[in-house]
Amino acid sequence: MKCCKCNVEMVEKKTTFDYLGHEASYPVLRCPVCGQAYVPEELAAGKIADVEKLLEEK
Repeated sequence: MKCCKCNVEMVEKKTTFDYLGHEASYPVLRCPVCGQAYVPEELAAGKIADVEKLLEEK
């Protein structure tokens, strides 16, 4: 997959997401030039959504 901004091949990189003061790390595709991340729908609607629900219930 290529970055639509830089037109270079994206690479998998461990990326930290911060939500309500809590951090979680997942490997996602990132542009090595601008750092733009591609978060696949299954990650956003799956693991990340589950973590958001748990944190919001606390």
